[in-house]
Amino acid sequence: MEGGGLGTDTEREEEDAATDILRDRFRLSTISIAESEAKRNNLEISQPIMACISDLAFKYAEQLAKDLELFAQHAGRKTVNMEDVILSAHRNEHLATSLRSFGNDLKAKEPQSERKRKKVSRKEDRAAP
Repeated sequence: MEGGGLGTDTEREEEDAATDILRDRFRLSTISIAESEAKRNNLEISQPIMACISDLAFKYAEQLAKDLELFAQHAGRKTVNMEDVILSAHRNEHLATSLRSFGNDLKAKEPQSERKRKKVSRKEDRAAP
């Protein structure tokens, strides 16, 4: 996470502290998952390897977040959507297919009234009888 646009040293320090907390929580969660999977599969994973996996996963998540933000900006949006997430998986067809399926399942579960409607341009609105 970059501290782009932060003004004061205090704001930067707060952002760094928040990033450190997030990194620590992410690392603990990753280690917990690795330990659980190792136990389930009757394997042992050394602590340095778990720490390495955890750090790599965090760095991957950071880069993914930056990519998603850029995809949304490129599309002229301020909000990341499911299409951005699917685009991020374009090199892994299996993952992209799974994400599309997951997105379709979410859309199917979404109440009809809460789905956003496309805005009708004024030209189209005037052309309607």
